[in-house]
Amino acid sequence: MPAEWASHAAVWTAWPHDAEQWAEGLEAPRRSLMQMCAAIVDGGRGERVELFVRNADDEIAARALLAAAANHVTFHYATYGDVWLRDTGPIFVTRAGEVAAARFKFDGWGGKYVMAGDAELAASVLARTRIEGAAYDFVLEGGAIEVDGAGRLLTTKQCLLRGNRNPALDQHALEARLRWSLGVEHITWLDQGLANDHTDGHIDTLARFIAPGVVACMEPNADDPNREAMHQIMRDLRAAKLEVVTVPSPGAVHDAAGNLMPASYMNFYIANTAVVVPTYGVRVDDRVVQAFAPWFPNRKIVAVPCKDVVVGGGGFHCCTQQQPALPSAP
Repeated sequence: MPAEWASHAAVWTAWPHDAEQWAEGLEAPRRSLMQMCAAIVDGGRGERVELFVRNADDEIAARALLAAAANHVTFHYATYGDVWLRDTGPIFVTRAGEVAAARFKFDGWGGKYVMAGDAELAASVLARTRIEGAAYDFVLEGGAIEVDGAGRLLTTKQCLLRGNRNPALDQHALEARLRWSLGVEHITWLDQGLANDHTDGHIDTLARFIAPGVVACMEPNADDPNREAMHQIMRDLRAAKLEVVTVPSPGAVHDAAGNLMPASYMNFYIANTAVVVPTYGVRVDDRVVQAFAPWFPNRKIVAVPCKDVVVGGGGFHCCTQQQPALPSAP
């Protein structure tokens, strides 16, 4: 599995449509996600966006928000539950001269959010790309893993070892499957994710590789409700001999009903020419966005409001799944 900063042929995502999953309405998350798509295509300089919609009405609405960026978007009609292609789509893997895919079982995030079409979406993506792949016998969501393309993988015990995703598999068995399916060698287990995370501790809200062996995570302030978990994450990453860089956390971010949200700056997406960074309307937003620039000196840093997206259960990384470009043959 290549690192996210490797070259992409395209990125797969979807149009939000299920009002039950978006308690504060669909208009704001649609606007943010189409801003994300526009940043990714970057006027045709970036990568192609492959966008799932249900029908022609969805396509018309999406095109209206995309404006000129729609010229670099391919629309695919399908039945799907929600936008989280990181988890419902396939995971692409590469070797010289070949792109293939790893397709895993999907159980609606441990049975919590089972929606029509989601379990079949990975196969649908592969049929449309005509990329071949292998189907594996265990549950795995793309947001649960993070790789640096040099043999290292990060994940969490909360997601993969607790709960009911793979109750018959212990840590040793899961590590063997991760190594076999994704081509990794060194696996680092963090313990626990953010409070109220729909995904039970997905790594892409906690810690992300920004270069081989270099991990970004968040430093909490004194009253951050997730401060203990964040401090433990930093300790565990350093104990694994990884280089750690940090940005401030957004602190406590609440939805309209007053519920604590799993808001994270780590749910960014690395596109070919840009990095889409989530913001939450809090005082450290600008400072965090500025911190990304030296990490990705050859890419634009594009800040996009994400609070309304998190209401639906994820962020920009959660709703994207990159399709790598064909690696050069030797």
